[in-house]
Amino acid sequence: MSDYRPLVFAHRGGADALPEHTLGAYLRALEEGADGLECDVRLTRDGHLVCVHDRRLDRTSNGHGKVSAKTLAELDSLDFGSWHPGYPVDEEPLPALSRLLTLDRLLQAVCDSGRNVRLLIETKHPTRYGAEVERRLVRTLQRFGLADPEPDQPVQVTVMSFAALALRRVRAQAPALPTVYLVELLPPGVGRGRLPFGARIAGPGVALVRSRPGLIPAIRAAGHQAYVWTVNDKADLDMVLEHQVDGVITDRPRFVLDHLATVL
Repeated sequence: MSDYRPLVFAHRGGADALPEHTLGAYLRALEEGADGLECDVRLTRDGHLVCVHDRRLDRTSNGHGKVSAKTLAELDSLDFGSWHPGYPVDEEPLPALSRLLTLDRLLQAVCDSGRNVRLLIETKHPTRYGAEVERRLVRTLQRFGLADPEPDQPVQVTVMSFAALALRRVRAQAPALPTVYLVELLPPGVGRGRLPFGARIAGPGVALVRSRPGLIPAIRAAGHQAYVWTVNDKADLDMVLEHQVDGVITDRPRFVLDHLATVL
């Protein structure tokens, strides 16, 4: 595997060490040398894209209810960080580790980082806003000049979703954007390497790769790449490296990078 080295993506910014989807987590992942970042986006009631994984606020903030039912101002008043064991409780409140992160702020930080970054953006479905999520996403990427990527562009965006129709909407509005079809259970055809609506990258969960050892070979035989999530321990990492996956999505980017340095 001398010429092989997968891309390493910080899942939700590297959610093991610091509060997920906070600017501080993403900046730390870039400092550690991650090749890319992964985030989830949802629409607020007043039409802003925010980086939050769950439909409800209860797990990762001091708020309650659905993200989609709140305005940006309401969400911006919440604490999204102090629940996490990595939050430094003996210091003054740190906005970079507790403030809601909008997609705009994340994109601006990535563009200002001065380095090459691959950003994976997952649109979350089902949602009451349906196709509006992808419309807003493409519009935002166009504003940042990221919807029609050039090969030498330092920031490269890839859109991911478990919803095949979401990928179809992205392809229709921004055909140059690469897409990842995320899979947790194996849909018909994917086991033979078939991906929907022009997706060229499969995104299987690590448990699926573990239970279906022929999956990655089938995906690669069909001419597709594979980004595997969420790879957090040595046994799973060694397994996906044996498969020579193209991307490793992990809560522990520093751990993965250190391990790659010893085995590749």
